[in-house]
Amino acid sequence: MNKKEYVILVDQSDTEIGSMEKLEAHEKGILHRAFSIFLSNSKGELLLQQRSEKKYHSPLKWTNTCCSHQRHSETTLDAAQRRLQEEMGIQCHVKDAYTFLYKADVGDGLTEHELDHVLIGTFDNETIPFNTDEVQATKFVSIDWIDNEIKSNPDQFTKWFLITFNDFKKHLHGNSN
Repeated sequence: MNKKEYVILVDQSDTEIGSMEKLEAHEKGILHRAFSIFLSNSKGELLLQQRSEKKYHSPLKWTNTCCSHQRHSETTLDAAQRRLQEEMGIQCHVKDAYTFLYKADVGDGLTEHELDHVLIGTFDNETIPFNTDEVQATKFVSIDWIDNEIKSNPDQFTKWFLITFNDFKKHLHGNSN
């Protein structure tokens, strides 16, 4: 369990420029590649996860369905499938939606500085056999519920979720057929 994880360092055009141990990248605020998955059910509710209390940053914060980092020579889609299984215990089809770049202080001297690839998919199973080392809880909630919670209690969400949630909503509305 103490195996060091590495992130792929990139420039703002997503060109790979090296690698670094994940914690060091977060301590130094170095730009690296990441991904975030947003799964919705057929009712349009978003599957949120509450990060495990065991996480070294942003513990117990609510966020999108799953997020992580690609490994060297791993496509974003392959990384997404791997982490959905490892973190949430589920499999489903996801597709690329958009990317965003952000830098945010996540506390304890750590900074997330990521070029984040957002993937979306549909998942209708209410049973989520999540990994308790990664996830504390899960729930499907409406977009309106999230909007209201962000207004009344934004500190319950991760920084990256707050940064991209409006872009995610625009993407959903722009792609509804």
